[in-house]
Amino acid sequence: MATEVAADALGEEWKGRLNHGRVRLLQSKGHSCYRPRRTGERKRKSARGCIVDANLSVLNLVIVKKGEKDIPGLTDTTVPCRLGPKRASRIHKLFNLSKEDDVRQYVIRKPLNKEGKKPRTKAPKIQRLVTPRVLQHKRRRIALKKQRTKKNKEEAAEYAKLLTKRMKEAKEKHQEQIAKRRRLSSLRASTSKSESSQK
Repeated sequence: MATEVAADALGEEWKGRLNHGRVRLLQSKGHSCYRPRRTGERKRKSARGCIVDANLSVLNLVIVKKGEKDIPGLTDTTVPCRLGPKRASRIHKLFNLSKEDDVRQYVIRKPLNKEGKKPRTKAPKIQRLVTPRVLQHKRRRIALKKQRTKKNKEEAAEYAKLLTKRMKEAKEKHQEQIAKRRRLSSLRASTSKSESSQK
């Protein structure tokens, strides 16, 4: 149950590996024997699964640290990793490749040997591989972006030009209306003066 214990009690070859005792684990969503009541809730609970005693028939353990002696069939053999990296940048990192090197030549292949059939190998599809097609798509994206920016700039300039023209026309119209009103008011004033002088 996610604790590290000494495994001396299991036998001489297990010496220097685990220590037993009851622990209070901080459990969150996904832990066994715990269901959170709220999102992101964590709770410290005492777990009996950490005790190694005579009542347990099976122990499911992961060796964290190597002890004094090797465990036959477990720590005395090395099992190579079957799957290699799939991402192009990780293959570059693993084999310390330069930008000029072809990543496809360095993919870890799995041999498929069946009786009575031609021996063949299987390799994963490399992800994030920089190909001429990918570069072409990138260039096209950048070109389209530049095109849009240029078009927006031109349209904005055109709109600003139209706006100034409309504002100028509106101002002229307003000035004309003011002048017309002034003429009419002066005409009215002059006619009223002439009428009063005649009386």
